[in-house]
Amino acid sequence: MPTGVHLRDARQQLFDAAGRVLLRDGPNGLTSRAVTDEAGCAKGVLHRHFADFDAFLTDLVLDRAARLETQARALSESAGTGTVTGNLTSALTTLFGPIPVAIIPLITFRAELRTRLRQARPGGGIAILAEATTAVSAYLAAERELGRVAADADIDSLTLSLVGGGHLLFTDRETPGPPATAAVDRFVTAAVADAVQRRPQ
Repeated sequence: MPTGVHLRDARQQLFDAAGRVLLRDGPNGLTSRAVTDEAGCAKGVLHRHFADFDAFLTDLVLDRAARLETQARALSESAGTGTVTGNLTSALTTLFGPIPVAIIPLITFRAELRTRLRQARPGGGIAILAEATTAVSAYLAAERELGRVAADADIDSLTLSLVGGGHLLFTDRETPGPPATAAVDRFVTAAVADAVQRRPQ
């Protein structure tokens, strides 16, 4: 392989390559060599843009978390439209997409990565889950203000149920790929049924 391959947007191409490696080989297969081979460039390209591999992984996670912020805004803007369960079902399917789900164990098993993420941003040690938690909590709070979620609903507990259960639903699977939309909808419906149907005394 030529060592002088020019990457027009090296950082983004390396991030995209890392995503493909994660999906194909899992967190254990994500090495600097695997990333640069996937990107079709010399290993030195990565080290010209990042101090070391953990610095690369930190920026990779933060880049993916930033993308989730856009999806979080879309969820927040959906408050008052459609149905609460439908909006949450769609949001969980997006927030727990293949690459975010693959990144979570990467964060879990790399202590240095968690340390750097915490230094980079508040709650950064669990960056992907933190974004999902913030998004769901803000959405539920907005729906509560609109009267579509009970005024005395415990937003924090609902959020933990949706994010924690949603994470398990998307990761603890024997078959490849995400769960069927119907399965996600059943889970969300059960999780929020009381808060959506109940009204304060």
